[in-house]
This record gives sequence, structure tokens and C-alpha cells, in this order.
Amino acid sequence: MYPMMPSSSTTTMSLLDPFGFGRAACEYWVDAMERGTLYLDVMRQRGNQYLEHIEKTKPNVLGFEAEVLADGRDLPRPVNYELLRILPPEGVETDPQSRPFVVVDPRAGHGPGIGGFKPDSEIGVALRAGHPCYFIGFLPYPVPGQQVEDVVEAEVSFLRHVIERHPDISEKPMVVGNCQAGWQIMMAAALEPDLFGPILIAGAPLSYWAGERGGAPMRYTGGMTGGSWMTALLGDMGAGLFDGAWLVQNFERLNPANTWWDKQYRLYANVDTEAPRYLDFERWWGGHVVLGADEIQYIVDNLFVGNRLSTAQLVSSDGRRIDLRNLRSPVVVFCSRGDDITPPPQALGWVRDLYENTEDIVANEQTIVYCVHDSTGHLGIFVSGSVSRREHAEFTANMDYIDVLPPGLYETQVTSADQHVSGEPVERDYLLEFQRREVDDLDREVQHRPEDDRRFATVARLSEINLGLYRLFAQPWIKATATPESARMMRRMHPNRLGYRLLSDRNPLMGAVPVMAERIRRDRHEVGQDNVYRALEGVMSSGISQGLDAWRQYRDRLIEQSFLTFYGQPMLQAMVGLHGDAHSQRHRPGAEPEHRRFIEQRRASTRARIAQGGSHEAVMRSVIHVLGGAPASDERNFKRLRASRAELEPSATLADFKHLVREQFFVLEYDREGALNAIPTLLEGQSAAEIDLHIEHIEHVLAASGELSEHAAERFERIRELFNSVRPDDTAKRPANDATSPD
Repeated sequence: MYPMMPSSSTTTMSLLDPFGFGRAACEYWVDAMERGTLYLDVMRQRGNQYLEHIEKTKPNVLGFEAEVLADGRDLPRPVNYELLRILPPEGVETDPQSRPFVVVDPRAGHGPGIGGFKPDSEIGVALRAGHPCYFIGFLPYPVPGQQVEDVVEAEVSFLRHVIERHPDISEKPMVVGNCQAGWQIMMAAALEPDLFGPILIAGAPLSYWAGERGGAPMRYTGGMTGGSWMTALLGDMGAGLFDGAWLVQNFERLNPANTWWDKQYRLYANVDTEAPRYLDFERWWGGHVVLGADEIQYIVDNLFVGNRLSTAQLVSSDGRRIDLRNLRSPVVVFCSRGDDITPPPQALGWVRDLYENTEDIVANEQTIVYCVHDSTGHLGIFVSGSVSRREHAEFTANMDYIDVLPPGLYETQVTSADQHVSGEPVERDYLLEFQRREVDDLDREVQHRPEDDRRFATVARLSEINLGLYRLFAQPWIKATATPESARMMRRMHPNRLGYRLLSDRNPLMGAVPVMAERIRRDRHEVGQDNVYRALEGVMSSGISQGLDAWRQYRDRLIEQSFLTFYGQPMLQAMVGLHGDAHSQRHRPGAEPEHRRFIEQRRASTRARIAQGGSHEAVMRSVIHVLGGAPASDERNFKRLRASRAELEPSATLADFKHLVREQFFVLEYDREGALNAIPTLLEGQSAAEIDLHIEHIEHVLAASGELSEHAAERFERIRELFNSVRPDDTAKRPANDATSPD
């Protein structure tokens, strides 16, 4: 097919060789043509894969075998969701007595299965840790008439089903929600808080108005289109269905350099090795699904534009307020500074929206842990193998510790085990560390601006006006002309879908491509990277990518400046009913009178229990005090503390342990001096040997993470004095520098 060339992978040239550049050009030309044909064949395989995938009744990209346990179409309020049990692969065993692990997949235009896309995934990590795993996925088409609230209720029903399958386990399931599934499970947990164990929301947008200047361009989309009327238009043109390809297209527009060039050039440049990875990813990325028009309208109006979830303004159809302050399970927020779809402000802003300070978080008995990755992109948060092996593996391994953390705000970091030479050896390659934080510390990530709130509030008001005008004047005509056939044709002709079809075997013009590709593979003429023209190709590719990225930056700045200027006009704000700070400032939702009375009653009852209990309460109170409000600074303290607790009380469950930790935390929170001064009362009747044993136990737990800080060491000295003050024989007190022998 092509002129025969030397099969050497490199051509060494010299300025003294006048024919060197010519030979290099010929070899490069053959290689480039061959790569072009192989690239086209991969595109053909991608198109065939797409058509095969979308024609399945239940398409997904799960990399694990699974069985259906519950079908959402059979529920009283039917939905197109399913509960699956993940079958452990060969060589992997799960413990039925371990806490169940549930992954909820995002329905944001792509098909289901991304949480178990490959062995190094959220499901894969949990299976290797021995946890029974379940997966909540969905079908490509919604049940007619289904609503977002129906989906939330279905997830609650599925969770009940999982709990019923493990009646002997006191711990509630850990639930993972990726991207759009994150706000769904947060809504479900706000309505049914007692069903959830620790909740991990990865790359989940909850505060849609949040974002830093110069970033988060997607938050301006609603304003630049005049609100949600465009969503209603597309839903009406789709005959009641909204094509998820529009959402995928929005994602792709964020990074044109990657969408239009980098991703494709990476395949072209490495077509001999890159094809399997590329096709695996495209099987999910191109598996577009359909949402109900009512569903996407609810999402855009209430979340994307209205931002009502993070401010407790959502009310269910049966009158229940969806208030995220109702959650009683620990919430782990995992986000990344490299994520341009859900940047940290949108993932963490809900904390600042709901709580004025950390005392508010504690008063609501909430435990919030956040982890901010430095660089990974949106998909990398729940797709990247390195993230799964590092962050997700540590979250899974520490879910019991997270579950017993006292109320408050914590930042966690995953560090290499090699960095921790002191203390107890780290069992795995990484260690999860926790530090208490204040709500003010979040300002570094959230970067809240009240003037931007007024702008987004203006967008929300204008959206309601435009939507009303559309429904009055245009919607009746659109609905009258749209048919299921026209909607189906519109979906088929969407650019994101059409590209797959045109480069598949259904296009007669592609018939010769597989024959040519097979011949090339049998006699491939690949050149090395040191070929001058191949090197020039890389330079040109970098230039194209940089040019597209520069254009993206210019476009994003222009959009941001246009948004800020237009929606910052006082006249426009007044025309939509916002006229001054008194009316447009976003206030935190107030606490219900019943909740305030409950908090006061709890404080009173907690103070009354300061001197109640025994040595268990004294030891736990001491450890929490020394470590500054937590039962551990990392998993090593926690494991020693829990192991010793199990030795003293073998029948105690994790729930009992959690109750003990939280009770002693609140005792210290409400009256620290009174709680510390009551420790001798809790130890009355203890022998000198028992006092020594308690002090040794505390030292053993504290030493697990290495040397104590100066402040922690001072607090421990006070604890030692309190314990020694009740020794029956005062002459037997141990010196501070002797942990084993009396004076």
C-alpha cells in the first residue's frame, strides 16, 4: 500500500548528510499515514462500540459482575433506577459482617457504571477491603412522569433494602455519591438521616453560586442564557425528554484544547498502544442517556440557578423542608483545585451557607470532613486509578474512625507513610490525618463575595420571568409541533451523537478502513521520537493546544466580565425586585425554635452528667482533651483506642463506642473545666494499679502517632496529675518521666 521503507525506529541525521533529512521525511510520511489510518480505525471501533452500547436494554460500564436486587420500576413511585449487588471477582473475599458499601452513580448525561469502571475504582477498593458492595445505577430512559423527588425516595428505599440484608450489623452503610449523585444522596440523608452511615460526596456541586473570580466558568451559564427557559425549550422539543448529550457538550466546552485536540492527538501520536484505554473511556463518555424534562427543569431551577439546596430553601411536595443540617452522619467532601466542573467553592460552599461558625456545626451534631486534592480534574476524582489507590483507599479504610469523629469541621490530608517515621508503623502506603478547622478557614477555598450573591439572585429572578414568558407565549406552540419521532431525530442529529455514527461501520465509506488497518498492523513502519519531523509534530501539537487554551482563557474572562457587568447593574437588580442589601443579601437559614430548645435541653442534661460514669468515661475524656477535641489525630491513635476498648468490653459495638466518644466530647465542649475537674470523681474507688494502667493506656494511645506537640504535652501533664490525685497511696505516684515504675 505504501512504499517499503527501512523498519528502523530512528534515523540519525547530520548536517554533513544531505540526504538525512530526506530519508527522515520519507520515513515520517509513511509513519504519519499509517498512524492516520490506524486512528481512523479506532474511531470506527469507537462508533461501533457506541451503537452497540446504546442499543442495550441496560447499558453500563461496570467492570464487575453484578446481580439486580431491586428494580425502581416496581416501586410505588416508579423510577428508572436499580439496586445491584456487586459480585466479588475471583480471588477477592468479602466479610458479611463488614459495613456495607454503596456507590450511587451520577446521572449527568453519561451512562452508569463509572464508580466501578475498573479494578482501581471506588468499588474495587471497597471489595479488596472486604466490604459487601452495592451499586445504584439507572437505565437510559426515565419512567414517564418520574420526578427528582421520586429518585431520592427510590434511593432511600434501596438503602433500606441493603440494611435489611445485613441485620446483624449495627453500623449503617457507607454511601458514596459522585458528581450529581452527591446532591441526591445529601437530599435523601436530609430526609432520612437514620439510614446513612458515613457519606462521601466526590466532586459533588452543592453551592452553585460559589466560585472564585477567574475560575468556575460553568456557574455563569444560567445567567448568559437568560435563565432556565432554554432548558424548558429543549425538553419540549424532545417531547418531554431532555438529551443528556447537551450536558456532556457543556462539559466539553470547558476545555476546548482537550476536547478538540489533546485527547485526539494523544491517540493519534500513540495509536499503537493508546487504543484500548481510549475505547474504554469513550464507552462511558459517549454512552449518553436521557432525562425527563421535568427532572432537568427541577434541577436547573432549584439547584443550578436557584441554589436552594445549600440554603435550606427546598421543600418536598409533601411539605418536608430539605435541610442539610438534619444530617447526622459524617460527611466527607472530596474535591480538587484542578476541577473546573465542581471546584472547591461549589463543593464546600454549602458549609458556609448553612453555618456561621463551628459552634453551629457542633450544635447541629454534624461532622464534616473535607479533603482538597491539588491537581486532579473532575473525572479524576472518581475515575483516576492513582486517586482510588490513595484517597479512596484511605477513606474506605478509615470509615469507622470517620464515623466516630465528634461533631465539628475537620480537614484531612493523605500523606505518604514514609513521612511518618515516629510512632506506630503505618500499615499501608498512605496515612489519613485529621485536623480541626473553623468555618472561617473555608474562606480560603470558598472566597465568598456578597456582591456576587446579588448578581446570582438577579439571575434567579430574571430566570423566573423569562421562563414565565416562554411558557405563556412559546411553549404551547413547541409542544404542539414536537412528536416522539421528531425528538428521536433531534437526538440522533446532535453533534456529539452524530460523530459516533458517521465513523462507524454503518457508514459505507468506512468499509475499506479495517482492511487497510489490518494490513498496516502486519507491516508497521514506526519511527522513533528522535525523528526530526516527529519532534516537529510534537512542537506543533503543543502550539495548537496552547493556542486553544489561550482562546479558552480569553473566552472565560469575556464571559465573566460580561456576566458581572450585566447582572451587577443596580437598575436591573431593582427591576427584578432586588433593591439594596436589605432585600438582596443572602441570609443563613435560621434554626427552628424546637431545635433551639432541644440544644438547650441537651446542654443542660450534658452538664448534669459531667460527674456520671466511670473509668471508661475518664479515659475517653482525657484522650479527647489532650488531642484537642478529637479521639485521635490519625488512624493509629484510633485503632489503639478501639482495640483497648474491645479488650475491656468485648461486647461493645461501634455504635456504643461512637456514643461514648460523642458524649465525652459534648461534656468537654459545654464545660471544659468542670469536665476535667470531675475526672477524679469518675475514678473514685480505683486502685493504684488500676490508675497506673489507665495512665499507661492513655500514653499508649497518644504515642501511636508520634511525639505530642507542646500544648498537647501540657494537657497530658494535667491529666496525669488528675489521675494521680485519686491514688489510694500518695507515696506511689509515678514521676512524669517514668511511664512504668512508681516512685
